[in-house]
Amino acid sequence: MVELKGKGFYIWQISHCEKANPNKIAQVASQAGLSHVIIKIANGIYEYNKGSVLDTVLALKERGIQAWGWHYIFGDAPKGEAKIAIKQLQNIPLDGYVIDAESEYKGKYTPCRIFFNEIRAAFPTLPMALSSFRYPKYHNDIPWKDFFLNVDLNMPQVYWEKAHNPADQLERCLSQFQVITPFRPLIPTGPTYGVKGWLPTPQDIKEFIDKAVELGLNAVNFYSWDYCRLSLPHLWDVIAEYNWSGTPNPFKDISEELVEAMNYRRIPSILSFYASDSVYITPSSTIQGLSSISEWYNQLLNFDLKNHIIQISGFTGKDNSRQFTWLATAPDGKKRISIDTIGLLNNKIVYHYSSIMK
Repeated sequence: MVELKGKGFYIWQISHCEKANPNKIAQVASQAGLSHVIIKIANGIYEYNKGSVLDTVLALKERGIQAWGWHYIFGDAPKGEAKIAIKQLQNIPLDGYVIDAESEYKGKYTPCRIFFNEIRAAFPTLPMALSSFRYPKYHNDIPWKDFFLNVDLNMPQVYWEKAHNPADQLERCLSQFQVITPFRPLIPTGPTYGVKGWLPTPQDIKEFIDKAVELGLNAVNFYSWDYCRLSLPHLWDVIAEYNWSGTPNPFKDISEELVEAMNYRRIPSILSFYASDSVYITPSSTIQGLSSISEWYNQLLNFDLKNHIIQISGFTGKDNSRQFTWLATAPDGKKRISIDTIGLLNNKIVYHYSSIMK
């Protein structure tokens, strides 16, 4: 069972997140200290975010961030919904699958069982979760037991709309689910959107996470990245700055991120750190532009340093300049060191001096 711990965000439409740039999504998620991102992969019997999910998932996983997929189901065509889910799960290397079942699924006990007969036959051990209402007492006709017999986690939507008492609502939510058998570990989802003039406050967000920690919950989610980053960036900052106990420091310097991308040999991710007219200088040559820099990195990482493990060994500087060193260790233990300096403008590298020593 894959464990979730820390902070996560739902993505509804990738096209509305970081201009649909997979590497930027992964970079922003890493900087915010997210342990997982949950991306919509299907709606009913139809594929969702077609053509953009795979690259985003791969970019997230390269940074050590779990990538889950979520699927809004209606229950009118359970075999069709299972079929599209299975297709997506077979084609995308997701760490887990979240089922979003709301009002349309009330009273649909038989469709629920049909759906899971198909899904679990194809993926008997894949981690799965339910995302639904926060108060089961108000929604008795959701097939709670059938869901919880087949999922590993419960991700209720604790949306405190028209109020500002997230701690009270989360505690009430947990107490109501604790009397349902079987009980599944709770990972609540809080709102980072506005509706009819109501907005969650920064104090709300911190109170929600604090209460989750106090209750001993392993993680929290927020919905949605799309709305929060575009319209409520101050709430994103509150979540990013919250240091969940036991998780790594959420903030990585650009020099650390660059060397990490080098170690993964993902050239597009590396290029995302550079301005379009950036200059790259070595003792033997000077090159300019992303095309030339791409060719240089391809030669360096896939030929000169093939099979080497690349790690940063230290950095100094702030604001618009960094000095850092990195080590490339060959399979036989031999090491090469490089001393680098970069200059930044608008958070992009505009010049890079690199001296790789043998």
